[in-house]
Amino acid sequence: MSHPEASVKPEIKQPPVLFAKTQAVISQAADLLGGPLITYWNNPRGSVCSNDVVALYEILERLGTHETIYLFIKSDGGSGQVSLRMVNLLRQHCKSLVALVPLECASAATMITLGANQILMGPTAFLTAVDTSLNHALSPLDRDNDRVSVSLDELNRVIRRWHNEQPESTENPYKSLYAYVHPLVIGAVDRAESLSVMLCRELLAYHIADEKRAHEIAATLNSKYPSHSYPILLNEAAKIGLNVAPLPPQINALLLELNRLYSEMGQKATTDFDELRAHGNEILNILEGKDVQVFYQHDKDWFYRSEERRWITMNDNSSWRRIERVKGRLSRSIMHVA
Repeated sequence: MSHPEASVKPEIKQPPVLFAKTQAVISQAADLLGGPLITYWNNPRGSVCSNDVVALYEILERLGTHETIYLFIKSDGGSGQVSLRMVNLLRQHCKSLVALVPLECASAATMITLGANQILMGPTAFLTAVDTSLNHALSPLDRDNDRVSVSLDELNRVIRRWHNEQPESTENPYKSLYAYVHPLVIGAVDRAESLSVMLCRELLAYHIADEKRAHEIAATLNSKYPSHSYPILLNEAAKIGLNVAPLPPQINALLLELNRLYSEMGQKATTDFDELRAHGNEILNILEGKDVQVFYQHDKDWFYRSEERRWITMNDNSSWRRIERVKGRLSRSIMHVA
């Protein structure tokens, strides 16, 4: 006979929400900066995505309009088109935008910094190239039968290498390339690359009137670097033409403390029921300003389907969640974002 407690479901683990601690650091940093600070932080499994714009609006509407807004960014990237929307929204609430970068600020996050009047970078900070890779429905398959991303830079390098090694050949290299990469994929990647350059130019136009200079910076970020993740450090960013300067040590230390607190909030909180069932909780994206914090939390059951040898999700209660201080009292709510 089984013990009556054996069938009791374990308590679901929840990630910590450190609102009081993060607010204290934000308040201290804002005082040192002399203006309001907004934080935008992505878990390594999070990304710059469309719903972030709605979350940012929640922060900005409460913050109001200011001469200068300081934006702390830590992200591995995501959608470049969302970057433009976020900067456009920020610009409606300030005349001058200053990006604070203590750590990684990659891809689409680098695009956000292009819309800032100034970028302050810490000793461990880096930007990256913003060249576009595309995972298309007709992309090539890898060994696990999954579609792979294709970039225009990779395709151009194949064609260039073909011409360098066979300078006398009159054969069209695309004829051989089409056997591995569908023509529609090549067209889609070329289109995406044009979009990326255009986005960079639009972002730079917020503070650079010289169209030629803006185009040169956009072209450099999209085509100069052989690796999408190539770390662009402060000196290199200055050579490109960006308005960069070192992050003051005190501010850098406070932002690293914020990153530590957000990393603690973003840890995986997995509850195992048995070898086939589990529940996962994880905070992916966090945005925060004075007296308000908004974050996206994965909250779902996982079930291992043996016949398919894969995990599937059930009872998905993932959502945007908001914590705010109203008249000295904390209020928690779910943000319904469709």
